[in-house]
Amino acid sequence: MSDDDHELQTFRALVESADRKFARVRDAPTYDHGGSQSHLFQKVFKAYTRLWKFQQENRAKLVQSGLNRWEIGEIASRIGQLYFSQYMRTSECRFLIEAYVFYEAILSRRYFQGSKASSSPKDLGVRSKELRFYARFLLVSLILNRVDMVKHLMNCFVALVDDCRSNFRETNFKEWKQVVQEIVRFTKVDNGFSVRSMRYCSAIDTHRASLPYVARFHAKRVLKFQDALLTSYHRNEVKFAELTLDTYRMIQCLEWEPSVSFLQRHTVKPNENGDIIDHSGASAIIDLNLAADMTDPTMPPNPRKATLYHPTVTHLMAVMATICEELPPDSVVLVYLSASGKACLNNVSQMENSGSVGSSKYSRRSIFSRTTQEQNSGTSESQSRGKSELSCYDNYLWFGPKGDGGSNNLYPGDLIPFTRKPLFLIIDSDNSHAFKVLHGAERGETAALFLSPLKPLFKNPSDVNLHNGSQFTFFLTAPLSAFCQMIGLFPSETDTDVYSEAENILTNAFTEWEIIICSTTSMDIVWAQMISDPFLRRLILRFIFCRSVISFLCPPEESEQYLPLCLPNLPNSVAPKSEAVRSAVMQLAGHFDVADSFYFTDT
Repeated sequence: MSDDDHELQTFRALVESADRKFARVRDAPTYDHGGSQSHLFQKVFKAYTRLWKFQQENRAKLVQSGLNRWEIGEIASRIGQLYFSQYMRTSECRFLIEAYVFYEAILSRRYFQGSKASSSPKDLGVRSKELRFYARFLLVSLILNRVDMVKHLMNCFVALVDDCRSNFRETNFKEWKQVVQEIVRFTKVDNGFSVRSMRYCSAIDTHRASLPYVARFHAKRVLKFQDALLTSYHRNEVKFAELTLDTYRMIQCLEWEPSVSFLQRHTVKPNENGDIIDHSGASAIIDLNLAADMTDPTMPPNPRKATLYHPTVTHLMAVMATICEELPPDSVVLVYLSASGKACLNNVSQMENSGSVGSSKYSRRSIFSRTTQEQNSGTSESQSRGKSELSCYDNYLWFGPKGDGGSNNLYPGDLIPFTRKPLFLIIDSDNSHAFKVLHGAERGETAALFLSPLKPLFKNPSDVNLHNGSQFTFFLTAPLSAFCQMIGLFPSETDTDVYSEAENILTNAFTEWEIIICSTTSMDIVWAQMISDPFLRRLILRFIFCRSVISFLCPPEESEQYLPLCLPNLPNSVAPKSEAVRSAVMQLAGHFDVADSFYFTDT
């Protein structure tokens, strides 16, 4: 056996060993932060570290012995997939960037494309690997907000699918055609409002004037925000792979924007001829103990996020139980649930089809028991608790593909056991208000609740595609873009200076509201113990903005179904029609010349 053959045999053995380890973690749950999964991931990283370095050191001999370029690309693709999996488990942006580096190296060196010049250009297996590579790179680029790369990859991906259909006529590429449709639809919706990143940007989202007030604010107990559970389940919702548009927006909203210097260190730049510089080893850093420069020193760690795609109710509750069980002391879990609602006595669609305000109110009265009314009128907790529990299983969110089976129903009462730990619940549904009954029925910790409107509100409803994500989630993740969508403007159609000035108006308003909130003596302890966290504080400010905008845009007699709710109540100083909040909405509406669409005079 020649030395070259020996090198190739060693390489094949390393590939087989790494692939076996990879198979064990490929479908590992993203919400398991225990030591067992971490230990397995370390083994996989070490296996691919050994494999990647071996092929680098012996590349010439391996190629001479018959190693194909696509095989190198497949290794790099697996490494990128492994890094992305780590990002989904830990929410650490360094893993996402490293996945991007490996995928970009595959693209720039044309590992898979090089197979077309070989003696068997129509190898279906290789082309399938190339299709999967593009789909995964698209997902990473989407989350990392590399807009130009997404456009380039889309063009390549569409061309590849068309080429495969013409060269492999006996093969059905229906699933890949569906993937193409998904990414086109996803980017079309997202690009319409891609004004700036939804991630937390220190330069924009940290309000300098209010920082001293935030720093001085003190609560007896301060909760750390380290874990989130995000899921949406709607029929025909915009998605790509297993990432829905609403979940994508929440993921972005709950992460720090990496600093420019950090991104520049980990971006492959084109040279003067426009070609991508060929770094010899992509990064070659495939170890959990990454070098210090792989961590952005200017940013705190991101909260960990468990993202579930169309889970069953039992799976959702199992994940919640795992997260709550592993929750560190004095920490809070943010739970975002977006799903259709089904009401026991009157279907939501029947409510929406009701022509008169009176009948709408009657339906609401039937759906929501007197318990909620008694809570709002100030009855004691001891009186309301027993009655509210009777309503905890009347209405629900629907987590199912079709049918109306009880196994697909998530009831408010299902969440009560988890209130033994601090929860921040965001319910985005056309039946969200049914979850008001949780307030007062907790089993240890008073939950913070954001409940979406029952119906979205638009100035020109006929101009809006209601399947393009939730309006409430849009307000929480991109408030100015949501405002523009609501009044019928698109940022891409708006003059840059006009939109920038609108950003300044909103920033100044948030600064003022932060000062008001952190100076008040009437804030409920539930909000007081969360207000120090920048992510949760930003969500609270955006909720205040969303609620006020809707309160002025909707007819007063219809506010019940259009207004979002928060429990416990936020201070009256930031109520929807308080002077500080009202003046900011008026200024923004006047800036876009749409003040006549709002009911400011009625206040």
